[in-house]
Amino acid sequence: MIIFILFIGFLAFMILSIFKDLFMYFLLEAKSHFSPYFFDEKHVAYLEKHFVYYQKLPPKSKEIFVKKVARFMSSKEFIARQMQSVSDEMKVLISASAAQLTFGFKGITFPYFYKIFVFPESFYNHTNQAYHKGEVNPRLKAIALSWKDFVEGYLEEDGRNLGLHEMAHALRLENRIINEEHGFLEEWVLKEWEVHARQTMKEIIDGQETFFRKYGGVNNEEFFAVAVENFFERPEEFLQKHPKTFHTMCRLLRQNPLLLENT
Repeated sequence: MIIFILFIGFLAFMILSIFKDLFMYFLLEAKSHFSPYFFDEKHVAYLEKHFVYYQKLPPKSKEIFVKKVARFMSSKEFIARQMQSVSDEMKVLISASAAQLTFGFKGITFPYFYKIFVFPESFYNHTNQAYHKGEVNPRLKAIALSWKDFVEGYLEEDGRNLGLHEMAHALRLENRIINEEHGFLEEWVLKEWEVHARQTMKEIIDGQETFFRKYGGVNNEEFFAVAVENFFERPEEFLQKHPKTFHTMCRLLRQNPLLLENT
């Protein structure tokens, strides 16, 4: 009898957990659809002051970018970890990193990953017993970021950007997950990308590649994330060193950061 009661209790807990996730997902999605474009002037000021990608956009594109940031921000639950709260500035700039990566697409907001955990600095992961600056966790449907490292990623254009790195992981996963955003990356371009990725990863492992850092040779997912960082932060050098890979990423993400340099 006790075992039966415990089983029923466990089953009820699991059902409630699932419904809680579904409720939060639909609540945030509804919020993003009904009020996606509310953006205070101070929010725009954060972009004007801190976000170089936004600063380089022409006026019409800035309007589109602001709407994308607002839509992403309103569809997420920002959760403070080891800190009191997530400020509006943090929400805006984290959302802007996703908007930057997906600017070439219409309506992409990574709905599966509706939770954003924000830590003040690198955090301990009990699963692999190591400190992380960021991670994308499909089980928790969450993206986790160290705010300190997120900010540092945008201070210098050195090919190391935590926000873009983690959003790149989320983009690849969201493309595979069966939902309303499934398959937004063109399959033929992805196949072309994989060909370039395999070759470059081999060169990284063999010590022949010096443009991409060694971490890019870990696996396909990490190479993609490292390439995204360099695509936005060092596009000219990327084009010079790996022209085919650069142009493939332009087609994959439907944008070319070098065009911003000339506006």
